[in-house]
Amino acid sequence: MDGGHAATEPDTEPGIALPAPGDTSEGRPEVGAPLLVPGETCWRIERATRFAIFVDAAGYFATLKRAVLRAERRVLFIGWDFDPRIRLDPLDGGRPEEDRLGAVLEHAVTANPELEIGVLQWDLGMLRALGRGLQPIVLLDRRTPDRLTFAVDTHHPVGGAHHQKIVVIDDCLTFAGGIDVTADRWDTSDHADDNPHRRRPAARGAEGRLTGPWHDATSIMAGRAARAVAELARERWESSTGERLEPVHREQECWPEEVEPLLTDVDVAISRTRPEHGGTSLVHEVELLWLAAVAAARRSIYVESQYFASRRIAEAIAERLREPDGPDVVVINPETADGWLSEKAMGTARARVLEIVREADVHDRFRLYTPVTEQREHIYVHAKVTVVDDRLLRIGSSNVNNRSMGLDTECDLAIEMVEGRLGADRLAATIVGFRDRLLAEHLGCTPDDVATAITDTGSLVQGIERLRRPAGRSLVPFEPPELGPADRALAESEVMDPEKTPNRWRRVERFFARRRRPRNRVRP
Repeated sequence: MDGGHAATEPDTEPGIALPAPGDTSEGRPEVGAPLLVPGETCWRIERATRFAIFVDAAGYFATLKRAVLRAERRVLFIGWDFDPRIRLDPLDGGRPEEDRLGAVLEHAVTANPELEIGVLQWDLGMLRALGRGLQPIVLLDRRTPDRLTFAVDTHHPVGGAHHQKIVVIDDCLTFAGGIDVTADRWDTSDHADDNPHRRRPAARGAEGRLTGPWHDATSIMAGRAARAVAELARERWESSTGERLEPVHREQECWPEEVEPLLTDVDVAISRTRPEHGGTSLVHEVELLWLAAVAAARRSIYVESQYFASRRIAEAIAERLREPDGPDVVVINPETADGWLSEKAMGTARARVLEIVREADVHDRFRLYTPVTEQREHIYVHAKVTVVDDRLLRIGSSNVNNRSMGLDTECDLAIEMVEGRLGADRLAATIVGFRDRLLAEHLGCTPDDVATAITDTGSLVQGIERLRRPAGRSLVPFEPPELGPADRALAESEVMDPEKTPNRWRRVERFFARRRRPRNRVRP
């Protein structure tokens, strides 16, 4: 499958205790051994005392507002884009001018003289912001410029982006995932066609234009795992600004009482993409975890992503689809990329990799869907979520494209159920239950409906097909446009989304192949 397309892997490259090239039998791990390996598929694994996921931004932004106002020492925003004009909790009924992010930050530092707030934004994202008339956040409050700091992140290769979406509160509470604290993200999970609060920011006293439905996800956690993400955020701040931030030590629990944890006392892995730049070496834990997850999947892989454009991952999926007992694979994408240039780059790449996957789908186990509202308007999918069997739950900033694997800066979190460990059955049920909750949102039904359909059909794909509707809220099969010669050449060249990492699929696949249980299980 390598076919000379991707970068070759050096024989001397270390890997997930991987067998040497040519070794096909020795050193096999036991069935059910972990996918998450520090130093390989992840950076670190740390315990979270509490962990939850916000599906869609309404709940996240409201919680973020309260967390910022409760912060004692430091709030750190590390993001791709940032817009202080957005409203955080329009459903609360308060005065709009007091609900805007900039006003919330200004109030927080004014009310608490011990509080410092830092905002780090990707440099080209800042150019976008200036293009829409946005002044730097440091001008929000001239009285406290030393405690309300805006910085521009330029520490990335040419063509790369700082793409992490992290907010840290006092180093003891972190938000990390796919939701940028910027315009167009706010929505509720019902994605109502006529939601009046889904608006672009506008000049004071004016109403911004209505925006379309938007599906997204991010996480919140406390404990040692949160402190590890806080360390990652401080490192990024220092690499971009030169300023070293000392850890914040806060004794009391940071967790917001209004948020119900999805899990408690759970191990969370942090996986990164860090491009080779300025003396730093390449880190591609995000890609290695993708390859490991595809190789180890037994029954199903469920993916929500803004893009489906990585040829290497598509080829790995294609190889599994050819197997007579391989997994079902379901990908949820937006109908088109956001913006003409993104669609030109990622849309053509998606059409090309879909040809690879569909040609391999000889057992009818692959689907790519786009979600629609009650009135059949397409919902933009920006979430970056993966669920593999009842084993792995992953949420982060990375997309299924080449730049997220080796060119942009990314942060993903993953939780794994390891058979034989205490609480494994409960964790497995939570992982599958979260996937069913996402599908229920898209299909306009209940999670129990999803679970029953999948169990009855014995298939993720066929369970979804049973629940899809020709009218109203549902999932619609995606059909790519026909590629003309110029678009096909663009997709093949990958000039706008180049591969930047060595291809380790074959070694990863050999290593994880025997970790797979037989497919003939009722769940997930």
